[in-house]
Amino acid sequence: MARLALQRAIAPQWIDEVFAEHRQRQYPRELLFSTVVELMTLVSLGLSPSLHAAATQTKPLPVSLAALYEKVNRTEPAILRALVQGSAQRLEPVLAALREQRGAALPGHALVVYEPDLGLVTDLVAIEDAHAQERSAMAPLIECAGAGELWLADRNFCTGTILQGWHQAQACFIVREHGRNSPALASSGPWVDGERIETAQVREQRIDLKAGFVWRRIELTLDKPTEAGDTVILLWSNLPAAVGAHEIARLYRKRWRIEGMFQRFESVLHSEIRTLGHPRAALLGFTVAVLAYNVLATLKRSVEAAHAAADETGAAPPDVSTYYLAVQIRSQYEGMLIALPPNEWSHWSDATPDVITGKLLELARCVDPIQVRTRTRGPKTRKPAPYVEGAVARAHHSTARLLKRAKGGTS
Repeated sequence: MARLALQRAIAPQWIDEVFAEHRQRQYPRELLFSTVVELMTLVSLGLSPSLHAAATQTKPLPVSLAALYEKVNRTEPAILRALVQGSAQRLEPVLAALREQRGAALPGHALVVYEPDLGLVTDLVAIEDAHAQERSAMAPLIECAGAGELWLADRNFCTGTILQGWHQAQACFIVREHGRNSPALASSGPWVDGERIETAQVREQRIDLKAGFVWRRIELTLDKPTEAGDTVILLWSNLPAAVGAHEIARLYRKRWRIEGMFQRFESVLHSEIRTLGHPRAALLGFTVAVLAYNVLATLKRSVEAAHAAADETGAAPPDVSTYYLAVQIRSQYEGMLIALPPNEWSHWSDATPDVITGKLLELARCVDPIQVRTRTRGPKTRKPAPYVEGAVARAHHSTARLLKRAKGGTS
């Protein structure tokens, strides 16, 4: 299933076409960019410990290792964004069909757009300067905003340029208020109490901006303070009045799904490859890890849809863990490639989404959902660490003697 989804998401011919369309100074010559992405995928999925190992363990490279690293270090940010956008577009029809079935160093950072309904990362803007402000890279994302979309963002993005850009694109937004960077107000209306939600009391007011826009401000008085100690959260939105303040508050709570996505992302993939310190090389490694995450999201949806359809008891579909999916892939992927070489997969690159979906569901029915289901655990209890003298903390102990002493023996 992973190999099939990878063939759809990052088909070699398509990757080379993306490279040719978006490259500025780079050129292919002997080493195709699809080969670079293929090697980096092996590292991101944990199938190879480093790019060097991947290059030496797979088919012979047409260039030297130095030339490989030079190409990786010169990967242009425009190519990275095109890869994420295009890969999500290639997987989106598959996931749409599945949804119907289901019922260290600082080498750079990135702005990531996550579509929670699909479970896909749909856009990425690579930022080479690790100390650059994220807001400085928002222009491409504002330009691609579409009518009817809803954008959720934290307080770092509560600026006039960003909010007005979304509004003028006829997109809606829910953004947490920033104490200093929020747009200037001309006036504000009286507070109107709203419905209570699970964790807070809600009210809202009308706000008139000096720029001429009329939006809404929603206040959440929390039952329990946040980890940062905040007891009140303020949200800005341009959603129509038909959407109640309590609904806006609940929608904003879902913004934390992107935090959950990053937790899953970091737990199963190698997105920060320690041996790649050059900013463009590190960003390429992160981008390929994003592509791999989208493939895992597709497999997760496939297994859940297949076993939900097979269950006639009406029970809820299994909640599949991306972590255990990745464990299964790592344990079997290399052996499968020996049994089924790359030429066995080439015809899947151009298969229609319906054909891909059907094959994924067929394979997913063979997966034991018990082996890949999410394991639940109770809430963690935080215990304050007691003070310990430095000499005690640095002391060495024999484990065997401690165990013997615990059983009542003598040391």
